[in-house]
Amino acid sequence: MAEKITLKISPAVAKFVRPGTPLEVRFSGCSAAREMVTADRLMLLLCLSKDPESAVSRLAITNLENLPTEVITEYVDSADPNPLVLDALRFFCINHPDATLHTNPLCLSDEDIQDKLPEDVNLEVVPDEEDPVSTDGEQFLSKYKSAQLMEISEKIKMALSGDKEWRAILVKDSNRLVSTSVLKNPRITDEEVLALIKSGSLTDEIMRLICANKEWVKIYKIRKALIENSRTPVQNAMRYMGTMDEKDMASFAKSKNVSSVISSTAKRILFNKKK
Repeated sequence: MAEKITLKISPAVAKFVRPGTPLEVRFSGCSAAREMVTADRLMLLLCLSKDPESAVSRLAITNLENLPTEVITEYVDSADPNPLVLDALRFFCINHPDATLHTNPLCLSDEDIQDKLPEDVNLEVVPDEEDPVSTDGEQFLSKYKSAQLMEISEKIKMALSGDKEWRAILVKDSNRLVSTSVLKNPRITDEEVLALIKSGSLTDEIMRLICANKEWVKIYKIRKALIENSRTPVQNAMRYMGTMDEKDMASFAKSKNVSSVISSTAKRILFNKKK
């Protein structure tokens, strides 16, 4: 009998795999995964690899087998990789050159891996939080009104422990002690941080704190978003430039939405690569 394992998943993953999700949505998740932050990308592919529809599971497995080296390395080196995801990577990427997959202590032993995945695991996925915040909902509006009446100390406490709606409200608070406390909330997700950067409405202080978080800047999409955000300290943006792939570098070189420093640096890097 298959072992039942419960996985907590982010809202971004849940939209493709929660019970009752239509086949076409689950199938599209295999492609959508490529646009997600690495942790969500791999979690979604793992969940879809167990899909009862063989066409979905086969496509998810193919995507796992053909993951780029940098994606695997980023996940293996992250602060808190899920052991089951690591084991899935080792199982489906058995011939992958990334040696860290086979030396990470959280992974199963070589003797166990063939017997553990994928047949003997029955995944039960549980969304970590509800769907993304809707600022039009009554609950959100009620919290927003409550925030206007709170003392600073109450706001800080809520910023440190509140749910996604509270974080969305308080990260925009005019008091920097409140807004920056949101980044210390242990429930904040990589997807939220990415969305915040892309929103373009963050203070310089919050941008500096995001850049100072080593785990967040390990994520490719976050580094790219930071480069594109004009509030990112120039020295940080320039450092991230060296980690971008050629496609994104070419985009920076042509873009009118990035600073002239970023654009000219991208052109110089591309020119030197062609030499």
